[in-house]
Amino acid sequence: MSKKIIIVGGVAGGASTAARLRRLDENAEIIMFEKGEYISFANCGLPYYIGEVINEREKLIVQTVDEMSSKFKIDIRNLSEVIKIDKENNKVTVKNLKNNEVYEENYDVLVLSLGASPIKPPIPGIQECKNLFTLRNIPDTDKIKAYVDNERPKKAVVIGGGFIGLEMAENLHERGIEITLVEAGKQVMAPLDIEMAHIIHDVLIDNGVNLILNDGVKEFKNNGKKVVLSSGMEIDTDLIILSIGVKPETSIAKEAGIKVNERGGIIVDDHMKTSKDNIYALGDAIQVTDFVNKEPAMIPLAWPANRQGRIVADNICKRESSYKGSLGSSVAKVFDYTVAVTGNNEKTLNKLGINYKAIHIHPSSHAGYYPGSFPIAFKMLFDPKSGKILGAQGVGMDKVEKRIDVIAAAIKGNLNVFDLQDFEPCYAPPYNSAKDPVNMLGFYAANIIDGLVEVIEWDKIDELHKDKSIIVDVREEFELVTGTLENSINIPLGELRDRIDEIPKDKDVYVTCQVGQRGYVASRILKSYGINAVNIDGGMKTYLYVKRAEESIKNQFNNKREEEIKEEVAVMNLNDLDVSEINAKVTLNACGLQCPGPIRRVFEEINKMNEGEVLEVKASDPGFTKDIKSWCEKTGNTLLKSEFDKKNKNFVAIVQKGTKNKETAQVQTKDKNGATLVVFSGDFDKAIASFIIATGAASMGKEVTMFFTFWGLNILKKKEKAKVKKDAMEKMFDIMLPSNAEKLPLSKMNMMGMGPAMIKQIMKKHNVDDLETLITNAINMGVRIVACAMSMELMGIKKEEFIDGVEIGGVASYLGAADDSGINLFV
Repeated sequence: MSKKIIIVGGVAGGASTAARLRRLDENAEIIMFEKGEYISFANCGLPYYIGEVINEREKLIVQTVDEMSSKFKIDIRNLSEVIKIDKENNKVTVKNLKNNEVYEENYDVLVLSLGASPIKPPIPGIQECKNLFTLRNIPDTDKIKAYVDNERPKKAVVIGGGFIGLEMAENLHERGIEITLVEAGKQVMAPLDIEMAHIIHDVLIDNGVNLILNDGVKEFKNNGKKVVLSSGMEIDTDLIILSIGVKPETSIAKEAGIKVNERGGIIVDDHMKTSKDNIYALGDAIQVTDFVNKEPAMIPLAWPANRQGRIVADNICKRESSYKGSLGSSVAKVFDYTVAVTGNNEKTLNKLGINYKAIHIHPSSHAGYYPGSFPIAFKMLFDPKSGKILGAQGVGMDKVEKRIDVIAAAIKGNLNVFDLQDFEPCYAPPYNSAKDPVNMLGFYAANIIDGLVEVIEWDKIDELHKDKSIIVDVREEFELVTGTLENSINIPLGELRDRIDEIPKDKDVYVTCQVGQRGYVASRILKSYGINAVNIDGGMKTYLYVKRAEESIKNQFNNKREEEIKEEVAVMNLNDLDVSEINAKVTLNACGLQCPGPIRRVFEEINKMNEGEVLEVKASDPGFTKDIKSWCEKTGNTLLKSEFDKKNKNFVAIVQKGTKNKETAQVQTKDKNGATLVVFSGDFDKAIASFIIATGAASMGKEVTMFFTFWGLNILKKKEKAKVKKDAMEKMFDIMLPSNAEKLPLSKMNMMGMGPAMIKQIMKKHNVDDLETLITNAINMGVRIVACAMSMELMGIKKEEFIDGVEIGGVASYLGAADDSGINLFV
């Protein structure tokens, strides 16, 4: 005898249960009740339809009622709400929402896929808000999109920094709306730990989002046109998105006497059975077991709901199947960044008193020498005794979720950190490095467990006792400009063995570098000399992520005026252009060039073009998107669009020659538009800096004059020695002075010529133009190169010794140029 199975609720859980049931039992009578119009839709895609990334509404609908009914022979009754369960008599009461008819339906097996609804607290003024929306289903989506399309709001407040809140912030931003994101907690994205969340905080602020943390909503005023925060801050807005979480819709289950937890989640066993044998439950409305810590949890995600639907169907059809628990694996797009997590975070482990160790690494998404490689921040948590993997988090621009997926599979397969060392990934330079980041996490964790290295976390650094400890920074000296730690001394790794005596023997020793790898090597070296050194996990990069984000959050409203924010949004959305549809006159590939290379090439190409023609530029330098906006504003050109092309791994800008505001352009030309540099130094590093500044200024349309005097004259010498007549004193100077720019010393760390050689090698590795090319580029861009005649005479340097394009002039030449300059520098 066939069973009669009633499923309450569709979407992921109910629909997957129904489809699996029919595949297993052709004769079962299956009825699905859904109070909404749609039974199966892509709820995770809803924000992207509002943002018009998904441009067709139909793409959100996975199965229609007619399609699923005919394909699976299911009696589907949408717009029908189950309002009561009689578990003793195996009946449900149903209300037909189309005609308000109420009737009963009996069952042999009942499946509850009740879902969850957005939390909407009784905040004063909320009922009067005509512009406040929540997002959970297609009707919600239609309302928001219609409001944005028809009302064209200029400002929006997104309340809540979870997945939906961030996705809505991004997609509304893409529609040209100024966004303020309000989060009551100290961070967005609760599954992340704070230092990883800080990366996203910086991303949000960099993209023009006003980020307010540690502040909740106190009141809504003026029918939702003003949001008043607990701090007293008031925000004017045209649109409000409320996204502070969901609660299970389980009232009919509770009324029927089915057991629920304190949060209203239905309690089920591993077969998905409720407290009543013939009633199953699944999806967002149930309590699950956390796979890592084995404690009860509420994890409303799509994958668990789909998997649970299959398990419910299996068990109804007498196929033994059990749910092993949820990891909470999830991923989100935040502008150009990907955020992915699996397992437990530090907050959860600390709350449960579980012993763990945390590690951070910063590898590249694939081989660094292959174009399009971006750094990723990874964090892994593990048991320091057994090596059990407890959780992982990743933030970056490319291939983040790929590695988190691997770790999720490892956790579900009961693998440990030692097993990660043997993970064998596919490798080719466009896709990976020879040592995958997952391998690196395994190596790092194994070293800690094996006692090869001891680590200290980023949040303990500021707590170190200054009199009892010392930090040895093993980076090269030129790296220190990125930031240093208090109470630290700099001994580059290559010099460590020779300078061991500089490390105090009566203090606790800690070592650091940029990302932690050299710190590990340094700790091993020091240990061999009898010094127990603790490595700072994640190096300066992890520590500075936090400090810089804290500074950005603190200063964001000081650094960004309201008008500047509006302009940024307008530029990104001007005419809502699609890069693929623009017929550019010239396409410029500046990928691989470092600053100021891309801007210099834009300047050269624009100069060849006619007014109104369009230039498409592709670059791999992350700073290019900010540089090109500033360049266009200063040179009277129009930035039509600037975006990151994730597919092709580059930044794309569309520039139109000329500006629509001719009056502004004319006023600008009347202002002082020159720049002068007095180059007194003959140091290699200062020469590079001088020409980079000059090239940048010329790229901005400024008339640049470089005045070389005394030691700076050596920068202008030819490689080939000129045949000139010199007296005895001039010959002596000639012997002592550098013969050409290639022989210039460094201002610091010259190391008998080794320093310049190292800098040149690094410049070559990172595709930075050499000094000779920088000089040539400057001259080609119209930079005046003037050699001081008086200094030439004093130092015995002749005009014939200079490269082509050098003018000889006196102080008057410099003063004349300086008088027309808005910028005057002395190097």
